[in-house]
Amino acid sequence: MLKNDDNKMIVISSLQWLVQNGLVEIYGYVIMPNHIHLLWQQLTMNGKEFPKNSFEKFTAKSLVKKMKQQNDPELKKEVLASGRKYNTWLRDPLARRIFSKEMAEEKLDYVHYNPLQTHWNLCKMPHEYGFSSAAFYQTGTDEFNLVTNIMQAF
Repeated sequence: MLKNDDNKMIVISSLQWLVQNGLVEIYGYVIMPNHIHLLWQQLTMNGKEFPKNSFEKFTAKSLVKKMKQQNDPELKKEVLASGRKYNTWLRDPLARRIFSKEMAEEKLDYVHYNPLQTHWNLCKMPHEYGFSSAAFYQTGTDEFNLVTNIMQAF
């Protein structure tokens, strides 16, 4: 679902909204063709919802709507689970609490080097991949105004 950049921008716009409204701080991210990695802190509820739930709901509805409009063949992979026609996000994504500066650096490296893995080969250097926070940490550039330096949390 995230192979094209327009779909990645749906994810970016949702993250931007969460940041601008003070619901989350994003310390690191990468949006890959079929998954995302986020290092974030949920700061406050979005009404009665956790920011994670707001993010998943908004992006899922937006992606499915866009793919229906474009008759995207990926959408034909319907999954009838949990009373839903489509499962956009994993039901129980892997979440880990970051306890130290060393752990934060390790997780950031993992996230930022994901696009360089041989089966992806999306870029030569982490900061070259546009849908990642790597450029922020390498050059200070934050094209989407999303990232808070995780080292400030320690």
